[in-house]
Amino acid sequence: MEGLNDLFRRLEQLNDIGASLSSERNIDLLLEKILLAAKDITRADGGTLYRLSEDGKRLCFEIVRTDSLNIAFGGSKGEAMSGKFPDLPLHRDDGAANDNLIAVYAALNGKTVNIADAYTAEGFDFSGTRRFDERTGYRSQSFLTVPMKNHEGEIIGVLQLLNAIDPASGKVTVFSDADQRLAESLASQAAIALTNRQLVEQLESLFESFIKLINLAIDEKSAHTGGHCQRVPELTMMLADAAEAVDEGPLADFRLSDKERYELRIAALMHDCGKVTTPVHVVDKATKLQTIFDRIELVDTRFEVLRQQAEARKWRSIAEGEPASRAEQAFANFCGQLDVDREFLRRVNVGGERMRDEDIERVRQIAAQYRWTTPSGEEASFLSGNEIENLTIRAGTLTQAEREIINYHIVATIKMLEQLPWPKHLKNVPEYAGGHHERMDGKGYPKGLTRDQMSWQARMMGIADIFEALTAKDRPYKEAMKLSQALSIMENFRNNGHIDPDLHEVFVKAGVFRRYGESFLDAAQRDV
Repeated sequence: MEGLNDLFRRLEQLNDIGASLSSERNIDLLLEKILLAAKDITRADGGTLYRLSEDGKRLCFEIVRTDSLNIAFGGSKGEAMSGKFPDLPLHRDDGAANDNLIAVYAALNGKTVNIADAYTAEGFDFSGTRRFDERTGYRSQSFLTVPMKNHEGEIIGVLQLLNAIDPASGKVTVFSDADQRLAESLASQAAIALTNRQLVEQLESLFESFIKLINLAIDEKSAHTGGHCQRVPELTMMLADAAEAVDEGPLADFRLSDKERYELRIAALMHDCGKVTTPVHVVDKATKLQTIFDRIELVDTRFEVLRQQAEARKWRSIAEGEPASRAEQAFANFCGQLDVDREFLRRVNVGGERMRDEDIERVRQIAAQYRWTTPSGEEASFLSGNEIENLTIRAGTLTQAEREIINYHIVATIKMLEQLPWPKHLKNVPEYAGGHHERMDGKGYPKGLTRDQMSWQARMMGIADIFEALTAKDRPYKEAMKLSQALSIMENFRNNGHIDPDLHEVFVKAGVFRRYGESFLDAAQRDV
């Protein structure tokens, strides 16, 4: 009766282990759980878990445990496995099966091998085991070697258990038939759980690679946005880590599970995917007159045409009897004013400073003051209406229409993300990614959300997006900003309702900006 109760107990333990294995997301921890569970359920003193190499030619040591010798390699608590044990080739150099090794035999034949005593067993090479025993004083006796098959019947690894311990006497004994069946059942469950986890990781890797492909497409369109798509996720996760460390105030209970962290990272990676729809000449607009090229060159050409036309008038007036000195002086005065006006237009074209009202008026005066003759002989306005509109942009290089084109990328992002059939653990990606241009006071876009309508994660991304843009050193329209200046602007944004004040406090007090600066900014920018 006691033996039956023990079997029922171990069956219940096996069920609990199966549930635990199916919920584990980390493959290293999963492998460790498999071996420890197998040791526990069979009362083994030691054990080794091998995985089949990617090329299918070798068994690789993943985890090794021997309790009585305090040996622990691999897993979350053991020493690093790298270089400790050589891989086991499945075949020799001549192509013959290397099945004198018990683990290889189990893998090649898909059969469990139960050895009562390695020192008396025939047909297998235990020389390595004996050398180990000689070095350590250990006595390797009973072996239970179980192949791990996935749902398609393919071998993906081998589970090997060493020295079953009799619970009554504490002595080494053989692995019983019940031990073997339990180990085989566990190995089957473990193989399926491991395969499922590997498939999930492969799908996640494929998905992230697809995201990076989109970011690469954006990068290929513009070298000034691809880095942004990579840096914002890093800064977002830095801020999330700092927020999780807070133990008081509004963020005291903010914690992220592994799934939630993955969801936030995916959202951060995809936050600007809509930029694939944004025209390159708008994204890369380094000067006010830039489209496919900087149209200031056309304005320069017109100034040169005006100069040549003025020179022709000079010679014509001299030929008509006007004193040469007076004609020359009038020509010199005209050309001097041309140079001044041309230099002024070149300066305001840069868009580096906020334009004054008098500068805007001067652009219009220049446009009205000059007329030039086109190559076809027609007289035309010196500046077109579009050129006047661009040259009188008060701040930056974008017109209102171009700003709307830029802003539309977030609408495109949301539309694109909402088309995807997100699984449950990623269902918030559109909300997080689509909210990074919203403001706490409801004056952002595209939805005009207020702080209370936004998640912590979306607010984090807003801060990361702004700070990265301020400090970026690869933008054509501005110089790299120092940390002190960027922090001053962020403080103003906090005060005027642009960004979340609680997250801003964490951003500053926890030194998130400093860690980001050390990783991504030049030394000259790190002045704080």
